[in-house]
Amino acid sequence: MEHYTLLRQLADSWGLVAMFLFFIGAIVFVFRPGSKAEYERLAKIPLDNGSED
Repeated sequence: MEHYTLLRQLADSWGLVAMFLFFIGAIVFVFRPGSKAEYERLAKIPLDNGSED
């Protein structure tokens, strides 16, 4: 088996699995419990005028 053919088959099969697992991991990270408060705090940053109270 040629080197290119082997790499192509690995990319077609295991590359797809790796990208799918990364996608699922990113979704789980974003929607993890307790992250809502953090995202609400970050969403208010552009509205902050920079003054310290």
